[in-house]
Amino acid sequence: MTAYVEDAGNHLIVWNGNAAKRGAITPEYYGAIADACARARDTRIRAIVISSLGDFFCAGGDLNALQERRSLSEEGRQQKIEILHDVIRSIRACEVPVIAAVKGGAAGAGVSIALACDFIVAAEGAKFTAAYVKAGLVPDGGLTASLARMIPRPLAMEMCVLARPVTAERMQALGAINAVCPNEHVMEHAFALVEAVAAGPRQAQGVIRAMVAKAYDQSEAAQLDLERDAMAHAAGADEAAEGIAAFLEKRAPRYTS
Repeated sequence: MTAYVEDAGNHLIVWNGNAAKRGAITPEYYGAIADACARARDTRIRAIVISSLGDFFCAGGDLNALQERRSLSEEGRQQKIEILHDVIRSIRACEVPVIAAVKGGAAGAGVSIALACDFIVAAEGAKFTAAYVKAGLVPDGGLTASLARMIPRPLAMEMCVLARPVTAERMQALGAINAVCPNEHVMEHAFALVEAVAAGPRQAQGVIRAMVAKAYDQSEAAQLDLERDAMAHAAGADEAAEGIAAFLEKRAPRYTS
């Protein structure tokens, strides 16, 4: 089994088990991520963690498979790429925060998957490598969109045009990664994020995720309207009643959703 989903109570863990190939993408891995995002509709689930059983998060697509796809029509190749893009869409549309716990590093579509997540924890010295150009290819999986949102253009060009690896430390300095820690503590930091998320209001968090996603693509006027409508609805919801009462009573809120 090259990938599977572990139910850990208040969160799900997607394990990339293809350690023999540095976590290279398999159909099972795509399926596990999509399955976890679908299962997150259960209100018991507060977050998803994506990580690896081996010492590397994900090496991206298997070049042998890409070589075989050359025999397909361009439309056929598009359909194969859409499988990855559906996975990215499922992460973006997930009802709960998704956390990437990056051991060792990520390459190719592995970078796309990591950067599609809401939070990223990476091991010290982990490298993010968009090596597509070395094989005469170009990024997919929304990588250019993610990089444009998260890092300056010169560094994005360095990553994509020159295929230069960027360390987790440099990414963190730019605000693109939440935490960098020793490799053996990556999962511990990821689980700490899970608990921080779980202590908050689930419905409000889901709305915030959607609002932030839309903020990159629409006008300020449209975003103001979105925030007005979302805030007006949230202010009348049960989570706000509990959150405001807890603040006024100087106690920790007890959210039930």
